[in-house]
Amino acid sequence: MTLVHNELDVLAELVPLHRGLNVVELGCGSARLATDLLTRFEHCRVTGLEVDQRQHAKNLARLPAALQGRLHFVQAGAQAVPAADGSFQLALMLKSLHHVPLPLMQTALAEVARVLQPGGWLYVSEPVYHGALNDIVKLFNDEGTVRAAAQGAVDEALQAGCWTQVAERRFDMPVHFADWAEFEQRMLYPTFADHGITDTLSQQVRAVFEPHGGPQGAHFTRPMHVRLLQKNAV
Repeated sequence: MTLVHNELDVLAELVPLHRGLNVVELGCGSARLATDLLTRFEHCRVTGLEVDQRQHAKNLARLPAALQGRLHFVQAGAQAVPAADGSFQLALMLKSLHHVPLPLMQTALAEVARVLQPGGWLYVSEPVYHGALNDIVKLFNDEGTVRAAAQGAVDEALQAGCWTQVAERRFDMPVHFADWAEFEQRMLYPTFADHGITDTLSQQVRAVFEPHGGPQGAHFTRPMHVRLLQKNAV
């Protein structure tokens, strides 16, 4: 499978970012891709929604001066987007749809449709429930059910007639951890979730993680599945 180091390359292949689109990212995290997007495509604007209060505060504190006026952060969830109808031309959900509470996934997709202009795109990128990294992570955070539900929600939204799927991509992305300490901080204790980690569970996870490590750290690939939807004209 193709190895992709920067998902912005996939997005730029599928969507005409050179036109200077108004973009909303739902569940922006640290907004790494949004920052890259604005650096490469200087006429775009991005509004990043993040439900995690601590991550949102970090985003506000480190907003690059060069991007002020083009990158805005809002603390909100995808199920209630604080924007007027037809505000955006592109919506991004990067590994975020499966984090929306199961009963609210359809509400979130309906909200995306509301704030997109007719002909606007929804780029949904979801990790595939497979691979060595997934086998480690599912020991403390098994996302099999929610990832399947995310794909099912997209299928259901398509059947409702608001969207047309215009592209689909599958690829691998490299994931690197310098050591167990970095894995533990990033994966076991994220700011947006409490995985209920006990000392015993931490030791179990470490025992499975450490055989993947070496002098250059631990290298994995994460399989990804992208679906690009376009909002139908009314």
